[in-house]
Amino acid sequence: MKLSNLAACATTLALAVPGAALADSGRAENWAIGMRDAASPVQHQLNDFHNTLLVIITGIVLLVFVLLGLVIYKFRASKNPTPSRTTHNTLLEVGWTALPLIVLAFIAWESMRLLYFMDRVEDPEMTLVVTGYQWYWGYAYPDQQVDEFLSILIPEEELEEGQLRLLSVDNPVVLPIDTDIEIQITADVNGVLHSWAVPSFGIKTDAVPLRKNHTWVRIEREGTYYGLCSEICGDGHAYMPIEVRAVSREAFDDWVEQQVAGRELDEPPVLLTRTYQGPVNADGQLAQASGQQDILETR
Repeated sequence: MKLSNLAACATTLALAVPGAALADSGRAENWAIGMRDAASPVQHQLNDFHNTLLVIITGIVLLVFVLLGLVIYKFRASKNPTPSRTTHNTLLEVGWTALPLIVLAFIAWESMRLLYFMDRVEDPEMTLVVTGYQWYWGYAYPDQQVDEFLSILIPEEELEEGQLRLLSVDNPVVLPIDTDIEIQITADVNGVLHSWAVPSFGIKTDAVPLRKNHTWVRIEREGTYYGLCSEICGDGHAYMPIEVRAVSREAFDDWVEQQVAGRELDEPPVLLTRTYQGPVNADGQLAQASGQQDILETR
């Protein structure tokens, strides 16, 4: 893949003004080109596949231009006043049939392999349930006993320093890095189709009423990542951003304990780095925490 990556970069630089594809914050930059910086194994493989296809396409275009040039030069009227009446060439016909078949077979094989890799992960460590509403998202963590909360766009007039227009939300998703996470995506039973898409993770999965679609992610580094609803869903379609805060596994456990503090739990939440020590019934309570903001504002 290294050779294909170098060739793809060279082709891109020859065709466009160079620029950074993505800032570390996970948001797009002005004048950027190329794919988003990968923050998951899926997006790494998508980038590699994209670069490989770019090399193949570039090679095909160059080959066709060279052949056309040779034909125009070698078989021009001034050099061939009496045109050739050759109609068949078995070796040539086998070649121009077999070579495209080989290329297409390679693309199909790599596509199917990547589709299966993207589909789901075996033995996930936790589950995130995503629900699309009109026009905002809801998130729940069943393994951590965190009930669904809503994630709504912050109006432009209420934005604070560091928040992004049409991307920042009031309650971002908090996910741990270096963790296999199953994501179940659905939509409100009385709603419409949506699509939960985060480019840095290589995720774009439809949210369909009365159906759960599955995908997964393993985030490789801490940071803030953004996405948008990618299915036209009505007049609020442009106002359904996705904001994901990727934190360490320890910080995620801290956040979970804040969310369940003071609640009566039927069973303890699943923590990633330690065992939950709080109460699981009405006999005891944890100190009430202030919710998401405490853990997020410290990062």
